[in-house]
Amino acid sequence: MPPTDLTAGTGPAPAPPSAGPRPDTRGPRHSPFGPFTAEDDDPGAEDTLDLRLPAEFLALRAGVTTGLLGRIATWGAVPTPVGSFRLVPVRVDRDLPLVHRWMNDPAVAAFWELAGPPHRTEDHLRAQLHGDGHCVPCLGVLDGTPMSYWELYRADLDPLARSYPARPHDTGIHLLIGDAADRGRGVGTALLGAVADLILDRYPACPRVVAEPDLRNTPSVAAFLRAGFRFAAEIDLPGKRAALMIRDRVLRDVL
Repeated sequence: MPPTDLTAGTGPAPAPPSAGPRPDTRGPRHSPFGPFTAEDDDPGAEDTLDLRLPAEFLALRAGVTTGLLGRIATWGAVPTPVGSFRLVPVRVDRDLPLVHRWMNDPAVAAFWELAGPPHRTEDHLRAQLHGDGHCVPCLGVLDGTPMSYWELYRADLDPLARSYPARPHDTGIHLLIGDAADRGRGVGTALLGAVADLILDRYPACPRVVAEPDLRNTPSVAAFLRAGFRFAAEIDLPGKRAALMIRDRVLRDVL
């Protein structure tokens, strides 16, 4: 049985092999990965869906817009209903054994698909650390104990932006709860809310925090809803059909 609060993880979808040309945006909008069904609840807001920018420009832009991602180590600890929590950027030499163990938990592997020998986890971590700079992998440390893995990324600079009306500086999150003892008792919901608040507080340019858990991961979707996210749409991503979850800055005190 899956846990009742948050399953082991909401991992990223595999990246497409090539960015390719942007689709024609005249008429109904479509994702290159399938029909686009999300509706922008604020048509007057600036979005990035209709921008026809080459992949090379986006990669360069990602490398020079890391204001959010370069400062996570300074964010510090915040109180949550389940304890004092902080994000600590991953160091492969220190953290690989722990993250590798988590990735080989069957409940995690079902969604992250990174089970296997240590080099598979290492390759994934190094790709995040030494990629184009728009994603930072972190450990979630609760009361001094590492217990979760997070990836914070610029969603507007990610392939995800082709599947919904992204706005500049939208920030995405992936996560997994490492140990079964921390699942199913409200920890995931509390930490999702805390991390979303951290992003909105520490990164004023960010208008929204977004996530795309697998639709099959119903406990995870429920945890996002309880943490103040709203369900915006179903979207097709490589390897999964996802629930687009959004935490709006302007609605943070309402939801």
